[in-house]
Amino acid sequence: MSKYLTPRRATLVMPVVAVVAAMSAVALHAEAAARPPGSATAAAAAAAPVNVLATPTTPPGSYPNPGVVSGAIGTHDPTMVKAPAGTYIVAQTGDNITLTTSTDRTVFRAAGAVFPGGAPWTRAYTGGSARLWAPDISYHNGQYYLYYSASTFGENRSAIFLATSPTGASGSWTNRGLVIESRTSDNFNAIDPNLIVDDNGRWWLNFGSFWSGLQQIALNPSTGLRADSSIRLIAGRNGGAIEAPHMFKRGPYYYLWVSFDRCCQGAASTYRIMVGRSTSPNGPFVDRNGTRLTSGGGTQVLAGHGSIHGPGHQAVIADTDADVLVYHYYANNGASRLGINLLGYDSAGWPFVY
Repeated sequence: MSKYLTPRRATLVMPVVAVVAAMSAVALHAEAAARPPGSATAAAAAAAPVNVLATPTTPPGSYPNPGVVSGAIGTHDPTMVKAPAGTYIVAQTGDNITLTTSTDRTVFRAAGAVFPGGAPWTRAYTGGSARLWAPDISYHNGQYYLYYSASTFGENRSAIFLATSPTGASGSWTNRGLVIESRTSDNFNAIDPNLIVDDNGRWWLNFGSFWSGLQQIALNPSTGLRADSSIRLIAGRNGGAIEAPHMFKRGPYYYLWVSFDRCCQGAASTYRIMVGRSTSPNGPFVDRNGTRLTSGGGTQVLAGHGSIHGPGHQAVIADTDADVLVYHYYANNGASRLGINLLGYDSAGWPFVY
């Protein structure tokens, strides 16, 4: 979500839309892998175990459209988790963090707000606004963790907070406190949080937008709060437009997904989804050409095409049919909508959408 030094992020129009553009038909290596992420067969596929051999290894010739979804699909900065019982929960930017749910990753229903009574502890950072930004939802230790940010347009006087819940439902969340804040004197912006738990059980929070780039801090797994005073730069474009880090582990690699360029300008948005990878959650992350993400590197995975404008602020989850890329994009009329695609990996292990 773009929050740099120029006016942006006007009030978002989030209508209930019946259907997003149909997903392009792509020839895949196996029938199970051919199911689009929001199709009626997706629920049936979810009942089957993951078949890694069905994951396609050849990218389509052009970017596919998002999978078909319906219902409450107006969104901005979506993040998704799959509950143990199989329900999908989406948290997104909105007043007091808005929630939607789905039983099949196709039809989405409004599910209230994380803090229906408000979040007064955030108001010092939002200028009194109830609008909270760019949450990150995940499930660990039998409960849901939600990292979320509070800020104002174009400022880096910002803060990231943590809330937890036993169910993920509206009104069930307990605020656990401030994780990190940034001041105008800092060279980073404390927004767009993302939690990664590495293979050794260590917790890391990735975050950031513009300024010096994307940062990482260590968390205490017992509390979910900051473990020490260290901060590490993991990606940057020399002050240019980079934000929305999301780290996802697959095979030997930690993939660092980021958004380049500008969001929040409706159909004129230039957001695009990039990725780098490392064998360590701390980096260094490099793109397909070996350029470090701290030096402006990044391999493009999805960009605007046709009536799909400015796809970005992505998240990735591992589901039973495939790894799933979740993001927002803008329609021709400027409305921000939910995008979902499946991910394949080429012979070198680099992801692509299908």
